[in-house]
Amino acid sequence: MSTSGALPVVDLAPFFTQGDEAGGVARATEAVREACRTHGFFRAVNHGVPPELMARALELSAAFFALPDEEKAKPRPAEGSEAPLPAGYARQPAHSADKNEYLLVFDPKIGFNVYPAEPAGFREAVEECYAKFTELGLLVQEILNECMGLPQGFFRDFNGDRGFDFMAALRYFPATEEENNNGLSAHEDGNCITFVIQDGVGGLEVLKDGEWVPAEPVEGSIIVNIGDVIHVLSNGKLKSATHRVVRKPAHRHSFAFFFNIHGDKWIEPLPEFTAKIGEAPRYRGFVFNEYQQLRMRNKTHPPSRPEDVVHITHYAI
Repeated sequence: MSTSGALPVVDLAPFFTQGDEAGGVARATEAVREACRTHGFFRAVNHGVPPELMARALELSAAFFALPDEEKAKPRPAEGSEAPLPAGYARQPAHSADKNEYLLVFDPKIGFNVYPAEPAGFREAVEECYAKFTELGLLVQEILNECMGLPQGFFRDFNGDRGFDFMAALRYFPATEEENNNGLSAHEDGNCITFVIQDGVGGLEVLKDGEWVPAEPVEGSIIVNIGDVIHVLSNGKLKSATHRVVRKPAHRHSFAFFFNIHGDKWIEPLPEFTAKIGEAPRYRGFVFNEYQQLRMRNKTHPPSRPEDVVHITHYAI
């Protein structure tokens, strides 16, 4: 593990090569474990997602968001969709301090979303990115399985339903002198694992020891962070870090892929991090979908006091 722009950098190349005579897999696994323990974030390189694909997807996403509003509004959930979130185009609610717009998509094979006709090639790039991020999610999940000392295949059995994964193409509006320049307010991710690719504008920041650390754009790399599910399962040993997006003078484009878990799953600290090591659980158990509904209510009915916003501490013991 090395550092670049203050975030740990993890080279995943050993997981894509034949043989491991030099012990590269063990070193990369330990690097992931340490990054998740200290930062909750790392920058992945040699991750198996073609850089030219990511660059093309970002370019086409910018072209999509440059379309007139009536064209952007055409993508919508497919009829009969059972997606856990409404697919399609949306902006942050009018009452929100955040300033961005996004296109939310699910696995195209499940038919969760009707795509825009323009720009040409956008759907193909999104579908290919989605497939590659899914593959990467399965790999990182297996690495975390090893990092956490869990029985072989535990996560594969516990989280084998990919129907709740989703991806968002986002555009953040330029900063102004008159407005609060939140692109996305400080928060933690509620899922398992998140992947972010971004253009050269920047603005993503991670809270580390009370200071905001920039996750600077580095071409070809993917920002990886763990969410509240892994945080709770590890009893807080692996960190779901607070992060935000600060608006810059130019439009910022990014993709965020959320490797998720089925809504009916019961989440609580695992015995490997409690009873087996003589530590008390730091969180009470909950059904994942109930937590997601509380988080969504933060957005639809924002509390008048910041301390009333629901996040994972709602379940803290």
